[in-house]
Amino acid sequence: MKRFFKLLKIEGILTIRSIDGILFGICMPVGVILLIGMISGSKPAFDGADYTLLESSFGALITVGICATAFMGIPLTISDYRDKKILKHFFVTPVRPDMLLLVHGVINMMISIVSAICVYLTVKLFFGYEMRGSILGFILSYFLVMVSMFSLGMLIASVCKNVKIANVVCSAVYFPMVFLSGATIPYEIFPVPLQQVSNILPLTQGIKLLKGYSLGLQQGNLIVPLVVMLVAIVVGLGVSVKTFRWE
Repeated sequence: MKRFFKLLKIEGILTIRSIDGILFGICMPVGVILLIGMISGSKPAFDGADYTLLESSFGALITVGICATAFMGIPLTISDYRDKKILKHFFVTPVRPDMLLLVHGVINMMISIVSAICVYLTVKLFFGYEMRGSILGFILSYFLVMVSMFSLGMLIASVCKNVKIANVVCSAVYFPMVFLSGATIPYEIFPVPLQQVSNILPLTQGIKLLKGYSLGLQQGNLIVPLVVMLVAIVVGLGVSVKTFRWE
């Protein structure tokens, strides 16, 4: 454990020095939720909805911090280390692949949690937001979505040979996840064909899970999102550890 916390401290300091994670993981979702609240937060999410756009957006926007860290933070850092032969130096140390991936998972998890807290405090203090559904169910769902997205991020980090490839793959995953899953633009206003495309994305299912608990919707409809999240975790973690390469 001493080795783990030492590595966590060092990598944590290096991560804080990079402004990208703070900008996209924390500032972006807070800014978007402020705009939604000021422009149309009190309006129904869609025609016939009994909850507001702000209430619907909260469960979605907290996933932006998860996406920024899962698909930009972890893969790009690990790939950059591999590109610069830093991982090759780790190879001759007691640091194992699963420990290195876990350290970066914990660091980015903390950034995601800070992002979620900031979004919650923003909607609570400025717009009087109150969660309708189960707070415990929402928190557990949040961590489930986080772990599933991080698992996919670790998978990308393990299979990308260098930072150039990782940049392309991360961009190809990150932007559709953010803009087509309902994380920033409400899923309910998508045309039906776009909703069908969106349903393929695992984050879309994760957002449905979060919205279901935050809005107090029927829990029976959340079985599919739950299964998708669990499958993403098993596949992502399993393949990432098996395919991890030091150089």
